[in-house]
Order: sequence, then structure tokens, then C-alpha cells
Amino acid sequence: MKTAIQKSPIPQNRFFVVETLKQPFFDPNWHFHSEYQLFIVLKGSGTRFIGDNVERYDEGSITFTGPNLPHLWRSDYDGSKDWSEGIVVYFHEDFISQNFLNKDEAIKLKQLLKLSLRGISIKGKTLNAIKEMLLKLPKLKGFDGVLQLLSILNYLSKSNDIELLTSPSYTNSLKEGDTNRMNKVYSYVMQNFKQKISITELAELTNMTPTSFSRYFKMHANKTFSDFISEIRIGYACKLLIEKNMNASQACYSSGFRTLSNFNKQFRTITKKSPLEYKKEYNV
Repeated sequence: MKTAIQKSPIPQNRFFVVETLKQPFFDPNWHFHSEYQLFIVLKGSGTRFIGDNVERYDEGSITFTGPNLPHLWRSDYDGSKDWSEGIVVYFHEDFISQNFLNKDEAIKLKQLLKLSLRGISIKGKTLNAIKEMLLKLPKLKGFDGVLQLLSILNYLSKSNDIELLTSPSYTNSLKEGDTNRMNKVYSYVMQNFKQKISITELAELTNMTPTSFSRYFKMHANKTFSDFISEIRIGYACKLLIEKNMNASQACYSSGFRTLSNFNKQFRTITKKSPLEYKKEYNV
């Protein structure tokens, strides 16, 4: 039986907890907990890991994750004075009772909570609306805050501007000891992905044989290690294309790929676009 790592326990006398974050980087540790979590990035960028999903995150991104779904936000903090900022909301599974959720009026809300078990990224017009609602939440006291949180969930339950993040087949098979091991892997990869990384290196890091590591990683990440590395590199290449205005060749070699042909192939596989198409979409 897996043990949930309690990141932010909610007092017994509270419906939910809302925290305003301002720190050098968002928590880079791979973890999961028994609360639902709403999170908006107000400042900062980096790589976000939710279940078997790996994506870049930027200022303004909002996610909603259900109980016991592993996640981490690894910031691109470079030691400057520009710290990451965000607002995070935690609420218990029993914040809304099952008796309430089984009523006809709560069908969409019940569906939303179920979808959050796969992780939700909020898009489009809904993103702006939820942002405004979340910005007000830390200032509200007493039951006004509860009503605001319910309004946010109600709005989300009726929106189509959502994207499910993990694959349908993903299940959390992690135990507390596994999170420490996976943290070592993620930390090593994020520090070295611009270079060639071999399975042997990771096997030694985790005290496993190469074959055992490959099997272990695929079981917990729901993808091969080579696919995982490609996602990290392509995510970083996207940042270089937009923020640094690099061309495809520059982004290719700066993000750790050895050949332009493989870079272009992996880029299209992961983003469904060519590097040029991706740049044009953001420069409109």
C-alpha cells in the first residue's frame, strides 16, 4: 500500500488552505499527497512533471490535480533576483461529501473531480477567468473563501477549455521510497540532459543494473527512459525557440540532440508541429 507524502496538511478545522508562494524556485521534489490541488504560476518558468506527463510551464499556467497524483515543478531559477511566484490551493477529498456529489445538480462537479485524477491543464478563456478568481481567493476570509472556491470548481466543471495531462493508462505505483529514487533520477536528468546520458549512469545512481533500471523507470514513468529524455530536451528547445529566438539548428544542439534530423522528428512527434510552425504560432 503506497504512503502519501503530506506536502501541506490541512488543519482539521479548515475546509481548505490557500498559500501565496514567493521563493527562488517551486518545490522540485517528486511527491504526491491526498489533497486536491489548484495551482497558478504568477511568475517563473520551468519543466512540469505530472504523472507520466512532462511539459514546459510558463507564467499564467494553471493546473488542477487530484489526490495521490505525483507531480513536481522544476523552475528555471538561475540565481537572479527574479523568484518564482504562484498561488496554490489544497482541499480534502471530503471537502464536498459523496452524498452531495451524487445529487443531479452536482453531476458535472463530480465528473470534474474524477478528471482531476489524470491532472488538468486549464486553457483558453477559462484560464483568464480562473486566474482572476484565484487572485481574489487569498484575500477572502471565512465562508466567503469557501464560496469562492466552490465558484471556481463550478466554473471549471462547465468548461471545455481543459486538457487532460496523464495518459489513460497511467496509475501511481509509487511508494515513499520510490519518490526518493525518482527524485535522484529527475534531478540528475535536469542537470545533465544537454549532454549524452546513458542508462548505465542512471543505473549506478540508483544502485540497479541497467536492465532493472529500464524496467523500473518504465513501470513508474509509463514511458521509456529515451522517450522521457526526448520530452525534456524538446521542452527546453521550445523555450529556446521562443525566448531566445534561436533557429531549429541552434535549439537542436543546445538542447542535447546530436543530429538535426532526429531533433526534427522528435519535435514533430511531441509537439505535432515543426520547429518553424511552432515559432510562427507564438510570434503571431
